[in-house]
Amino acid sequence: MRLKFAITSTLLALMCMTIPAAAENPAHVRQLLETYFCQGCDLSGADLTQAHLIGGDLRNANLRGAILVEANLEGADLTGADLTGANLSSAFLTNSCLNDTNLTGVNFSKSIMYHAEADNALIRNVTLTDAEIYETPISIGGPIIIDEE
Repeated sequence: MRLKFAITSTLLALMCMTIPAAAENPAHVRQLLETYFCQGCDLSGADLTQAHLIGGDLRNANLRGAILVEANLEGADLTGADLTGANLSSAFLTNSCLNDTNLTGVNFSKSIMYHAEADNALIRNVTLTDAEIYETPISIGGPIIIDEE
């Protein structure tokens, strides 16, 4: 009996470890894609590859680990958003607002970011390989917090 319980427990534990869990709230993802308004939404880990979010309202959204590869965030307001570990490679961020955001570990490789705001953003371990960043505090050393912990 104990052996059967131990085997069952072990198998259940292994299954839980191998099944990836979707952390994002599917209703929030749907809301964002339909309305471009998702203030305070849980979009952590969401796959938003090539999403067109022009002028989107993502203030205070949880975008931890989100996949925003080739996403169009032109004019989007991400004030106070948590983008820790997000992948924004080849994303378009012109005229976006990144004020007070957490950009720890964000991949901005090949992204285009002109005239974006990033006041008081926490920028740590970001990847900027081949990114085009102009007239943005990230590129000119403006009023941002860089923590190289």
